[in-house]
Amino acid sequence: MIVAEEALSVCEQCLLLGVARSSYYQQGGGESGTNMSLMRRMDELYTADPTWGSRKMRDRLRIEGHPVNRKRIQRLMRIMGLQVIYPKRHLSRPLGGAKVYPYLLRNLMIVRPNQVWCADITYIRLSHGFIYLVAILDWYSRKVLSWELSITADQYFVIYALEEARRRYGDPEIFNTDQGSQFTCPGFVHPLTASGVQVSMDGKGRALDNVIVERFWRSLKYEEVYLKDYVDLVEARREIGGYIERYNSFRPHQSLGGRTPNMAYTDRWREGAA
Repeated sequence: MIVAEEALSVCEQCLLLGVARSSYYQQGGGESGTNMSLMRRMDELYTADPTWGSRKMRDRLRIEGHPVNRKRIQRLMRIMGLQVIYPKRHLSRPLGGAKVYPYLLRNLMIVRPNQVWCADITYIRLSHGFIYLVAILDWYSRKVLSWELSITADQYFVIYALEEARRRYGDPEIFNTDQGSQFTCPGFVHPLTASGVQVSMDGKGRALDNVIVERFWRSLKYEEVYLKDYVDLVEARREIGGYIERYNSFRPHQSLGGRTPNMAYTDRWREGAA
């Protein structure tokens, strides 16, 4: 049983028990209704144009009638984890002393499943709060190999997603992420390097270095998240899980020659085949 008053943190207890951090859900005080409305709109604006910084975000929100200053926008962006999605100064900074690996995908021809995997974290809004989603994708097929939700952007739910992907599909040749603390921590990096996986990390300030995940976030939010109003984490898990299942097994992908990610991952229906 998980006990909040124990000497070990809730995250450490979850890790020892082998369960996802997000399975221990506690409703906190949260942000004000005004801030939650701002965050919902900021998420939409940032998904539409990831080049917008806090100044442009502030100016757009003022045009829409929100009397906000830049300091407030910067604080909300930190809470939302936008620094992880599009690198900024805080959450995309490695842990102190953590090794930063070079970017290995430049000019690399990715021609088969399990050649390159990639991962990222994004903000998911609820009707009265927010959570975080991590997803691990196969670069070649665009297949979502594993995913997890959490009420905090800590390392534990990211490690859990990694363990699930490796348990189901083995190891890739290369694993690409940004330089965020969740992906530079020993619990994430060491299992990969110990198995001979090459670790690749985006260049600082280069969101397009992990473009496959960025495109998936846009599809997920426009086709699922923005059409719904999740009440809580349980509902979000059910609805997002249903979308990912459809994305993998039913939704044709133009860049895959009309195949689904599952078909491309198993190398079925080669383009031009009879």
